[in-house]
Amino acid sequence: LKKVVITKPGEVLKPTLQELKQLAYHNSLPFIGFGFLDNFIMIMAGEYIDITLGAKLGISTMAAAAFGNTISDMMGVGSAWYVESWADRLGAHPPDLTPDQLEMPGSRISANLGRCLGVAFGCLLGMFPLLFINTSGSEEAEKEQEKP
Repeated sequence: LKKVVITKPGEVLKPTLQELKQLAYHNSLPFIGFGFLDNFIMIMAGEYIDITLGAKLGISTMAAAAFGNTISDMMGVGSAWYVESWADRLGAHPPDLTPDQLEMPGSRISANLGRCLGVAFGCLLGMFPLLFINTSGSEEAEKEQEKP
């Protein structure tokens, strides 16, 4: 339901704290999904490229990471609709604000803060494949020791 508050002509009511929190939440969920997918796919694709093409073509680990990031970005474009519909199912409905209220500095700060925190949290979650990737180089050291 749209709240009706009588104000002076031309006066726009500031959004309440609850509405600003809802606006931040609404903006954060899609970015959690995006951050997760972006890091997850980048790490998995970059690692695979580094192991396969990196060895064959002699490209650096950073070049493999850049290729992984490119693949991740392309997947992000394709998955945007799915992430947003998932967020909508989780109840990330926007508050009932007028266009003038959405343009207020407090609303813009709240929306951007939700996006920033969402993408940061999603990126941290998307780093979980690093728990399973061997980065110690111990396999190479073992192979070196086995050589006569």
